[in-house]
Amino acid sequence: MANEEDKQVKQATAAADTARTGTPTVNWDDSDMKTSYANVVNASSTREEVTLFFGTNLTWNPAEARELHIRLNDRVVLNPYAAKRLWLLLGAILKQYESRFGELKLDAGALQQPGPAAGGRGGNGQKGDAAGKS
Repeated sequence: MANEEDKQVKQATAAADTARTGTPTVNWDDSDMKTSYANVVNASSTREEVTLFFGTNLTWNPAEARELHIRLNDRVVLNPYAAKRLWLLLGAILKQYESRFGELKLDAGALQQPGPAAGGRGGNGQKGDAAGKS
């Protein structure tokens, strides 16, 4: 019962805030949220969508390995507008991070590594490029 009352109070407060500022309140429902860890990310795109691939590098000694083993855990597919909002959000977060902790330096090859869309499994799950062509 108390949870229902709390919910009603929150809804009434949100409605009052919306009426006063004209900006709607966002209620984040995290009841089905899961957490994943990734130290590898790659992306591909088509005209209609941007696909992000997240995974974990399983290679024990990457400096000496001739081949990297990456386990892909999650794929997130966004429309281009959501992808641009994510890009802006991540840019702002990284700017804050670097102002607090210092610049993050990436090596020159960090953005050139082949990934799922470049010779691996494309965004459609088929071998080849993002369009499924080998």
